[in-house]
Amino acid sequence: MKIRVAHSPDSDDAFMFYALANRKFDTGDLEFENILSDIETLNQKAMRGEYEVSAISIHAYPYISDNYQLLSSGASMGDGYGPIVVSTKPYGVNDINNLKIAIPGKKTSAFLALNIFAGTFEYEVVPFDQIIDRVLAGEFEAGLIIHEGQLTYGTSGLHNVVDLGAWFKDRFKLPLPLGGNVIRRDLPEDVKRRVAYYLKKSIAYSLGNRDAALDYALGFARGLNTKLADKFVGMYVNDWTLDYGPKGKEAIQLFLDMAFERGLLPSRCIAEFIDTPETL
Repeated sequence: MKIRVAHSPDSDDAFMFYALANRKFDTGDLEFENILSDIETLNQKAMRGEYEVSAISIHAYPYISDNYQLLSSGASMGDGYGPIVVSTKPYGVNDINNLKIAIPGKKTSAFLALNIFAGTFEYEVVPFDQIIDRVLAGEFEAGLIIHEGQLTYGTSGLHNVVDLGAWFKDRFKLPLPLGGNVIRRDLPEDVKRRVAYYLKKSIAYSLGNRDAALDYALGFARGLNTKLADKFVGMYVNDWTLDYGPKGKEAIQLFLDMAFERGLLPSRCIAEFIDTPETL
């Protein structure tokens, strides 16, 4: 049986799926195929139930929960760091509502977190890897940056208006939920359990064989040197990624509940997880 695993072409996701992509262990009669696409496209395709397994933004989960469940492994959590609003001028947080901000997608967790933090503001969707350049070109007063831009924006002379992961951790003492992996509900229960097991095994393999997995991930690092790529991978592939645990699951539910209470989601959503078996 073929299992299509769709994820972003980023160093952290590449690191996470290194073992599966390179067949580092036996997966029996399950054949894993890696499919690469930007996160906003993956969010949209998940709404159509296109792939068996997909990375998604946590923001998108309420819109796809009829068709997908969250896997307990594969989280991207901003533990005191996360998406950043940057600008060419030293704006403060009270200026956000008066700025035109380039965002990486309306279903990204970064956009939802900024909505929760600041309320309404003018925005336009821009491919995530163009945001810094277009802010520097003067097309936007600010940009909401995700992925590697969180580590590189300072070299362009941009200012940090707010780090949403730092704000969330300071206020709630929890990591900011950003991304996760989901699996289609219509798959047989045995297949879902096995996929969950192999995904966690892939993450554990990479963490245990860091140099080899990082060397593979550098091919997806969009110009980061080895030191920065290692730092970025460490930010988003760690113990939270192996398993959300009670605190990670609490963070997701809090994030979704706050969004609903502020009218940012159409209905309240209870996050539902497929737990990972210890053995097969």
